Amino acid sequence: MTGKEGGHIDHASAAATPPHVNVANPAANPDAMEVAPGTAHERLEGWIPELASEDELRAALEKAFDYRGDVTITRKDGSKIEGYLFDRRTGASLKESLVRLYPKNSNEKVAVSYAEIGALAFSGRDTAAGKSWEAWMKKYAEKKAAGEKDLSLHPEPLE
Repeated sequence: MTGKEGGHIDHASAAATPPHVNVANPAANPDAMEVAPGTAHERLEGWIPELASEDELRAALEKAFDYRGDVTITRKDGSKIEGYLFDRRTGASLKESLVRLYPKNSNEKVAVSYAEIGALAFSGRDTAAGKSWEAWMKKYAEKKAAGEKDLSLHPEPLE
């Protein structure tokens, strides 16, 4: 069996309700009972954190590690390095801690000690900002409704 007879649903339809959901009794639906809050993603693009204390520096670098764009690190000697932060290693002191990044215009990996960092800026575009499964599904449904044959969706160019 295929289609609706086989229990398949059209996810693009606004009236799509899985066959196992008891609409008459919402408490029987585990999704309706969900009370845990979702993850709120911070808008970090363009942010320049205050790095007045060791704790603030460590917290900002943790956010930079999770950031999906480039960051600019200004060393205490005034030199700057911009790139994608892909690794961090935390130690007991700032000298024992470091971040590693791919510089924007190079294929080499660069390590910078936390103790060398004077400033940090979230300078690059957050490549995942505003993207969601719902937006993808909306585009898919629009293409399908327009009768397009090639329903593959391609990512936006990064730059």
